[in-house]
Amino acid sequence: MVDAREYHERTKHSPRSVRESDHRLDPATKPRPYKDYRDLPAVEPPTAPDPPDTPALSAIAEPSPRPTVATEPSGDPDGDPDIHALCRYATGVTKEFAVRGREMRFRAAACTGKLYHVDCYAVTGDCGPFDPGVYHYDPDANAFDVLRTGDYRGVLAAAAGGHDGVAAAPVTIVATSQWWRNAWKYRARTYRHAFWDSGTILANLLATAYSAGHRAEAVVGFADQPVVELLGVDPEAEAPLELVPVGSGDAAPDPPTVEAIDPAEVPLSPEQEAYPLVPEAWRQSAFADGDTATEWRQRARGADPPDVGRRPPGDGDRVALDPVHDDTASARPVGETIERRGSLREYSHDPISDRKFATVLDRALRGVPTDGGSDAPGRLLDCYCLVHAVEGVPTGAYQYHPDESALERIADTSREAAGHIALDQPVVGDAAVNVYLVADVEAVVDRLGDRGYRLAQLEAGVGLGRLYLATYAHLALGGRGFTFYDDRVTEHLSPRAAGQTPMTLFAFGRPVE
Repeated sequence: MVDAREYHERTKHSPRSVRESDHRLDPATKPRPYKDYRDLPAVEPPTAPDPPDTPALSAIAEPSPRPTVATEPSGDPDGDPDIHALCRYATGVTKEFAVRGREMRFRAAACTGKLYHVDCYAVTGDCGPFDPGVYHYDPDANAFDVLRTGDYRGVLAAAAGGHDGVAAAPVTIVATSQWWRNAWKYRARTYRHAFWDSGTILANLLATAYSAGHRAEAVVGFADQPVVELLGVDPEAEAPLELVPVGSGDAAPDPPTVEAIDPAEVPLSPEQEAYPLVPEAWRQSAFADGDTATEWRQRARGADPPDVGRRPPGDGDRVALDPVHDDTASARPVGETIERRGSLREYSHDPISDRKFATVLDRALRGVPTDGGSDAPGRLLDCYCLVHAVEGVPTGAYQYHPDESALERIADTSREAAGHIALDQPVVGDAAVNVYLVADVEAVVDRLGDRGYRLAQLEAGVGLGRLYLATYAHLALGGRGFTFYDDRVTEHLSPRAAGQTPMTLFAFGRPVE
């Protein structure tokens, strides 16, 4: 079994590893981007959900109250979250059009390689039009496969060690990764991508929940096997990643007996190749029971100092940032922003507004509401920006200090260097800004174990998703996530980032007209 530190080291990209790789994509074995059950009944919502209409910049920036058992549910008058809206705007199909004669379908959240390996399950009580049960959301049909009938919320509450939010939520969304759907292209790096890609989905999910006035957070600490059994999945092929309780109401009933299920699925592709490092890394970080999850959560939230592996500010030159105030910020709604989101392929070298740049960082990087976090934002991650074309900000590499709303210059950079460290992709250097979210994996695992690695990757994934939303809330901006040569990024940002390693990269700027 490999621990998270070894897994991370073994899955780093370098110029040599990329140059010497003999991996070739086989179109004949490309997996289908949807999970397809053979004969389960399904619930088909009769109408499309109402798009969430809170301004995206507000929905991603305002922290949700910590979920607790509530006597007065919040949100809609009946207190029920709209499960259809949550799932559609998290992972549903939002655009369909033809590209070079082929029909292309684009999903609500970005995903590495457009392989869409993350699925959402809803474990509900009596919630709106949904009877109590366990449902799988099928984006292809825009319908919900019925896995179980009955109220199984108590199973998740027990797995999460009695976490108040899970115990009180009318619905908890469970995110999973079906490994092969990503490993076909990315092989062992799929375990990283599971959290990057579930993070972009959770960014949308949380924003949709907050737009409706519901409490919600990402719960990373839970016993894994009870969730595996509840969903009827095999962790060698598909495994649970996070729980997202949404809303507050009556406490879940005691967990019922969970009978084994093994629902038949249509094979993803004619052949599959195993990458055992991926399920091994997942198993190494699994929790045996709810008590273990509770102990981890207490340790994570009680850490002193509150930051784990972050680098303190230095005495470098500062550039003060001035994000736009709420009353004058873009009012583009969450739903419209999600539907507008794209993956920018060509960037103009024209500079972007310093205030839009500041607003994107300010709204997207205020911290992720998780059970393993503290009330302070970004306790596991640092943010570094390579600035190429921002009005009033000299070209250079900077550490972003959200508490100060300022950049601290740490090194020189160039468009050529930025493209090189990003897997020799010149388009990254064309962007106005490259945003790296980084963590000290050694420190995180020392303090929070292998589960802490899940948390760090997830926080970076949610940050990536919120950067997408904050960018596409502005009509004149676009962006895209990229990958990188891990150690070359560290070297470029050192000595400040020595010992840290990149989790995610987002490049944004003006599109080519």
